[in-house]
Amino acid sequence: MATPAPGGVWSPSELELARRSTRRQQSTRSVLIALISSVVFVVVVGWAILSSPGWEDVRRSFFNVDVALASFPSVLAGLWVNIQVLIVAAISVAILGTTLAVLRSLRGPVFFPLRALATVYTDLFRGIPLLIVLYLVGFGLPALGVFGRVPVVLWGTVAIVLTYSAYIAEVLRAGMEAVHPSQRVAARSLGLTHGQTLRIVVIPQGVRKVVPALMNDFVSMQKDVGLISVLGAVDAVRAAQIAAAQSYNFTPYIVAALLFVAMALPMIRLTDYVSARLARREQMGGVV
Repeated sequence: MATPAPGGVWSPSELELARRSTRRQQSTRSVLIALISSVVFVVVVGWAILSSPGWEDVRRSFFNVDVALASFPSVLAGLWVNIQVLIVAAISVAILGTTLAVLRSLRGPVFFPLRALATVYTDLFRGIPLLIVLYLVGFGLPALGVFGRVPVVLWGTVAIVLTYSAYIAEVLRAGMEAVHPSQRVAARSLGLTHGQTLRIVVIPQGVRKVVPALMNDFVSMQKDVGLISVLGAVDAVRAAQIAAAQSYNFTPYIVAALLFVAMALPMIRLTDYVSARLARREQMGGVV
């Protein structure tokens, strides 16, 4: 409702002003309730932990400030290795995962061998735990003696790419199959080839439908790059292991964990933002 002012300038009516005031009061009330409940929760959990009989031992073993400061430089240097592995793996997974998704979406009996190969690949690497893939790639392939001297970091990256490509391929395929068939028919009726239809019409729409799932998989990969330490690569986890062995204290693992959390937080918040934005966009116009 609007009330025309004498000078022709728009101004909200009394009813609209009352509605805005009510919404502000409800918003303030919700923020206060959330703040109070959060403080109460933190106090109760903190009291339960600090009053436990073994807290002093845990504090000395896991939260030693001197050990944390001493191990921080080496753990941070190891984290840079994880970041490099993550960048290479993300690019490689995007390429290989998209290729596998396209192969699985091919139609016609002539493409059956390619579809079967892509299906076997995704079923195999989605079924094998990443840790076992790391052992097989990191220790099995070098034992063949045909690759020469290859850094263990590279073998770890290969194992991560093999595993996560299978996950990403299935997510992308689900998005591509969610595109309405009329989109393909319309594209072909305009004279586009099958490849052009996939590249211009299907894949962009399919990716948009599964963006939150793709970003969640990326967050999972961010922390799983720390598993390359089992091959002997001196990353953040391995550096923490070495520092813990030297100090007889577990605090370096906490330092590594906090660094991984700091690395993942921006992507986690971005994932939440994108998911909420897509949900709002889907609900637009749905309320009658």
